[in-house]
Amino acid sequence: MPFPRRPLQPTRSATDWLGAEIRHWRELRGLSPSELGRAVQLSADAIEKIEKGDRLCSPEHARLIDIRLDTGGVLERFQPFAKAEADKRRRQADNGGKQIRPAVAGSILVTNRSTEEPPMERRTLVAAGLLGTTAGLDSLGEDHGFGPRISRADVVLVEETSRQLREWGNLHGSSGAIFQTAALSVLQKSVDRAGDCPPRLRPQLLAATGRLALTLGSNRFDHFQHDHAKTLFSLATTCAEEADDWVLRASVLNWRARQAIWLERPDQGRTLAEMGLVRLDRIPPRAQAALHNCRARAYALLGQAKPALAAVDASDSLFDGPWGDDEPAWLAYYDAPQHHGDTGHALRDLAIAGLLPPDRAAARLATAAAGHSDAYRRSRAMSVSRLATLLLVTGDPQEAMTVAHQALDDVGQVHSRRAAADLSEFATIAAQRRAPGTTAIRERIAAAVGR
Repeated sequence: MPFPRRPLQPTRSATDWLGAEIRHWRELRGLSPSELGRAVQLSADAIEKIEKGDRLCSPEHARLIDIRLDTGGVLERFQPFAKAEADKRRRQADNGGKQIRPAVAGSILVTNRSTEEPPMERRTLVAAGLLGTTAGLDSLGEDHGFGPRISRADVVLVEETSRQLREWGNLHGSSGAIFQTAALSVLQKSVDRAGDCPPRLRPQLLAATGRLALTLGSNRFDHFQHDHAKTLFSLATTCAEEADDWVLRASVLNWRARQAIWLERPDQGRTLAEMGLVRLDRIPPRAQAALHNCRARAYALLGQAKPALAAVDASDSLFDGPWGDDEPAWLAYYDAPQHHGDTGHALRDLAIAGLLPPDRAAARLATAAAGHSDAYRRSRAMSVSRLATLLLVTGDPQEAMTVAHQALDDVGQVHSRRAAADLSEFATIAAQRRAPGTTAIRERIAAAVGR
C-alpha cells in the first residue's frame, strides 16, 4: 500500500509556499511530477522535493515552470523572497541560532519575522509631488523587479503582490509573517521609487501602492495590530489622493470606518464612511454600498434604528442596481455573500439590541454563509459566528450551538483574531445564559484560538 502523500505546509516558510504554489499550478494544468520535470529538465523526485519545501527552486527553474504552467510569472517573482529567507536561516544557523535583524534607520515601515507585532514608524513626506521615502529591508537585499527605470512591469509586480496577499488573507486569515514581510518589502520599494516614476506611469504606481498598503492594513487590522493598520491606511489614503483614484479612496475610508466601529467608536466610523461618499459621480455602486454598510453598523451601535435601516436600504438599492462597466476588478470581492454578510451584521446589531425582529438579520447572515466559497473562508466564519450569536440571544440556544460548531470548522483553519473574537463573544454570552453545551463550545474555541 502506498504511503499517503505528505500534506504541504505553505505557511511554514517562503520555500514551502513556493513549493505548494508549484503543486497547485501543476495539478491545475493536469501534469504529473514526471511530465513537469521533463519539460523543465528536472527529475520527478526533484519536482516533488521542491513542492514539499525540501529543496529550493532555482530562479531559472522558477522561470521555466512559470512558462510551462502559464502562471503569469508568479513563481519567478516570489523566488527571490524564498531565497532571501533561506539565506537568512542559513546565516542564523552559522551564527549559532542568534537572530539577525536588518539595520534599518528612519523608515516608515520596519519588519521582522516574529509573530509579535513588528516595530513600525510613520513619517509622512509629501513635498514637491513626492510621496516620501522608506528604507529597504537589508535582509532581503534585492529590488525584486524594480529596475533603474520604473516600467509597467514594476506596477504589475505591486498589483500582483496585492492580489496574492488578498487571496491568502481571504483563505487563511492574517497568518503568514513571511508573506507580510515580502509584501512590505515591495511596498517600501514602491514608495521609495515613486519620485523616479515617469509621469505617465505615476498614477498607476501610486494606485497600485495604495491598494497594497490597504491590503496590508486590513491584514494588520484582522490581527489586531491597530496602530500599524492605521499607518498603512493613512499611506493608502495619501496614495489614492495623489493618484486621483476616488474608488481607492472610498475603499480605504471604508476600511478605516470598519476599524473605528470595531474599536467601539461608531460616531467616528460614521464620519469616515460619509467622507468616503464624497463625489458619488466618481465612485461605483458597490463601493458606495460598502460605505453605506458602515453607516448602518455605526447607527445600529448608536441605537438609532431608523437611519440604520435607511442605510441598509440605500446599500440594497445600489447593489441591486446596474453596476456599469468601469468597476475595477479588485472590487469583485464585494459580491452577493459579502453584501448579505455586511448588511446582516448591521441588522443583527439592531436585533440583539431589541430594535428589530431577528428574522431579517438571520436570513441575510444565513445567505452569506451559504454563498461564501472556501476561497472566502474567513468571511464565511464571521457570518456564521454572528448568526450563532443572534440565534443565541433571540432564538433557540440549541440551534445556536449547532451553528457555532459550524463556524468553528472554518475558524480552526484560519488565523483571524476578528473571527476568533466573534466566537469568543458567543461563548461569553452562552456562559452568561448558561446555555446547554457551553463547556464543549468553549473548549473548542480555546483549542482553535490557541493553536
